[in-house]
Amino acid sequence: QLDPFYASIILFVGRAWDAVTDPMVGFFISKTSWTRIGRLMPWIIISTPFAILSYFLIWFVPDISSGQVLWYLVFYCLFQTLVTCFHVPYSALTMFISSEQSERDSATAYRMTVEVLGTVLGTAIQGQIVGKADTPCIQNPVFLGDTNSSVAMEEVNMTHDTGSLTDTKNAYMIAAGVIGGLYILCAVILSLGVREKREASELQSDEPVSFFRGLKLVMNHGAYIKLITGFLFTSLAFMVRPRLGLEALERVEIGGLGLSATLTIPLWQWFLTRFGKKTAVYVGISSAIPFLIMVVVLDSNLIVTYIVAVAAGISVAAAFLLPWSMLPDVIDDFKLQHPDSRGHEAIFFSFYVFFTKFASGVSLGISTLSLDFAGYQTRGCSQPSKVNFTLKMLVSAVPVVLILLGLLLFKLYPIDEEKRRKNKKALQDLREESNSSSESENTELARIV
Repeated sequence: QLDPFYASIILFVGRAWDAVTDPMVGFFISKTSWTRIGRLMPWIIISTPFAILSYFLIWFVPDISSGQVLWYLVFYCLFQTLVTCFHVPYSALTMFISSEQSERDSATAYRMTVEVLGTVLGTAIQGQIVGKADTPCIQNPVFLGDTNSSVAMEEVNMTHDTGSLTDTKNAYMIAAGVIGGLYILCAVILSLGVREKREASELQSDEPVSFFRGLKLVMNHGAYIKLITGFLFTSLAFMVRPRLGLEALERVEIGGLGLSATLTIPLWQWFLTRFGKKTAVYVGISSAIPFLIMVVVLDSNLIVTYIVAVAAGISVAAAFLLPWSMLPDVIDDFKLQHPDSRGHEAIFFSFYVFFTKFASGVSLGISTLSLDFAGYQTRGCSQPSKVNFTLKMLVSAVPVVLILLGLLLFKLYPIDEEKRRKNKKALQDLREESNSSSESENTELARIV
């Protein structure tokens, strides 16, 4: 029941807030003392109940007429902060379950497969529960004119059936409760099933590093900057799409895309092992371009939608698996260039988490604002011609441009397969040298004693 403009403001402010909290959480995690259950796991366990509560309140409609925007802004920002306290240590666990590149790559492939599957499951649950609360479109000539969205919303509110609105509110609350229950289940499985290996890596450096010094070191690493900016553009390409309440069509699209992405992540894992990660990026992400053009060229129907969704899912699998798989390589490269500065893994992952959420928020904001400027009318059975043109741009032209920009940035990414092998060998030599030094010190101490 909010004007699209205010909804966009909430999304943009929430992502700006993320820009502050994500690196801060990463820094505090890097300074957390080791506990019986590790350094990362306490963040996951403690943040979970508060994150679920704030998520539930995002979907709650307060009985206030003038403060709803502030209500949703506060709880949206709070939820984003608590999700950061979960997602940053969860993602960083990849570096602390093994020191082997191949094992980390395999773990990343499993993680991304289940993340995509979870996204499909969550979307399906939300769609099925909310979709049962049928809200028919409104036939009104005023929607065909140049009336702005605020006037349109007033007209909608005046003609909206109170019982239908109540059913819709209850449906969103039920969906929030079900997804919150899944959140708890997944957090329990994670906390009971994963153990951090203290020897896999060191979170804390030998000397305390200030937040700004650590941030400067991380953000001055060229390979990291090229990777996260390329990741940002490609993520935006697959996320920039409007949510228009076309439940039947969206279920087909999301189901086909999610199933395709889930099934093809193992394929891309094999491909990157066989041909290299940079090659997999070029092939996987660029393969979506012809199908995105099909959206504009061909008339929209169920078959075309399903074909495009399946093809997009194949590219989505590559777009989300490969950057996460490449991040540990960047951290290894950073360790070699700064051997005396350790404990920045969580900061690396925190910015990666931020760019993931930033891409999602920006895409929703761009879509919502674009449709608002084009004159889109909420629940209107008919839409102005500008809306149709805007939709074609959002689902085709804009993603193609973003993909090309992202691939250009990945072209500048300096860590190829040869560089990976050299880094792996150099890190092994450093570990062996460190172990030898440690053994020599222990032998000398024993001799003295």
